[in-house]
Amino acid sequence: MNSVMNRRKTGSAPSISRTEPLIADRRGADPSQGAKRPISRGAKPPMARAPGSSTLSRAIGRAGAAAGAIDAKTPSSRDRAIDGLRALALLAVPTGHWLLGGFTLGADGALRNASPLSAFGSLAPISWVLQMLGVFFLVGGYASALSYRRTRQRGGSAAGWLRQRLARLGRPVLGVTAVWAVLIPVLTVAGIPETTLRTGSTLVVQPLWFVGVYAVITALTPLCIRASERLGAWAAAPLIGSVAVVDLLRYGPYAEAMPSSLSLLNLLPGWMFAYQLGVCWSQARLGRRGAWVLLGGGVALFVALLAVFHYPASMVGVPGAVRTNSHPPSLLVLALAAAQCGAAMLLRDRIGRALRRPGLWAPVVVINLSAMTILCWHQTAMLAAAVPASLFGTVTGLVGAPESVGWIGARLAWIPVFALLLVVVGRWTRGFESPWAGTGRTRRAVAGLLAAGFTAFALGLA
Repeated sequence: MNSVMNRRKTGSAPSISRTEPLIADRRGADPSQGAKRPISRGAKPPMARAPGSSTLSRAIGRAGAAAGAIDAKTPSSRDRAIDGLRALALLAVPTGHWLLGGFTLGADGALRNASPLSAFGSLAPISWVLQMLGVFFLVGGYASALSYRRTRQRGGSAAGWLRQRLARLGRPVLGVTAVWAVLIPVLTVAGIPETTLRTGSTLVVQPLWFVGVYAVITALTPLCIRASERLGAWAAAPLIGSVAVVDLLRYGPYAEAMPSSLSLLNLLPGWMFAYQLGVCWSQARLGRRGAWVLLGGGVALFVALLAVFHYPASMVGVPGAVRTNSHPPSLLVLALAAAQCGAAMLLRDRIGRALRRPGLWAPVVVINLSAMTILCWHQTAMLAAAVPASLFGTVTGLVGAPESVGWIGARLAWIPVFALLLVVVGRWTRGFESPWAGTGRTRRAVAGLLAAGFTAFALGLA
């Protein structure tokens, strides 16, 4: 994924000395020198500073200076709205998993997956907001198409472009699975139940399916570009049409005669739909009128599928549910993606203007720079809190059946803790996103074997 920091302007960014007072004393004296002025008769003595006020001021000043430096290094040609939409979709992934994923604690002391959606079906609309993979694939198609065309214009090959993109996706995945392959035996020796380890392993690999699908669709970028050049926005119509046909077969009058594996046919076209829209958008083959059609048509189809055809309301899987919308995607997922993509295109200019503010733009840059770290490690951050807590019994909102309103309130309080743990984990694992130029073939082979072993364990094959 492209990052702003890889496209720096020439010249140095403005900087502020950390030793220089950020807020000058109005009387002209540096308050840090401890000088005292005589207080005239009748004048009120100066108010004492709060003990941490100067520290807070310096921290805010440093944050502002860092945001200004990031803003100064951003090329004027950078499409901030696209980066902002990507960051929003990225943050929705851990937020959804942290909010709608829980654990039960068995009599054997082991953790098992659970979800508040099993007890609170009325929470399903939250998943409509947090399921933003459609927007992610939209901006992915947009950015990939532009990147591919630039590479070809500079004389680069399609194969070289694809290798670079796949390496960016593959390195963090290999890193997280290899690390967990080492952690499993260590945690086993430490006395963590095998069921807990399998539960955690399932959660770790859960987001990684997306990376595999995204990699396959990325490889089809040249095909998507040619389809857009020939058909315009209509290039996405066969994709949503094929999903509709498969859903008709597996949920319609002949559902009992259809094999369960039929749903796998929706995997590629279901997620490629929004990606193709992004490619069309990048080529100006999809404008505001088309965006309004996507928004209105997506909302209408979404409502019809829920009210008339009784699709499950949740956009994420619910333990014990007979039907699911997301694995693989159903037509309801595409209806939501269409509406979200239309809204994103219509709001693009407003988002771009808002992100001209350094204070809003800097977090977007940081999130985009850490995209794969967030995707690959956010479940590990939650497990870093839940697994140790399980050794002490039930902890509301963390370990225990998610069946009460109190659990929901407690889980909301735990989310900042998960976010902090993700920052800590990310500082150590951020290097997996960088090129492994100094890593020899032997180390890469060992990492590959470890990753394969962990994947087999997580999928129950070992």
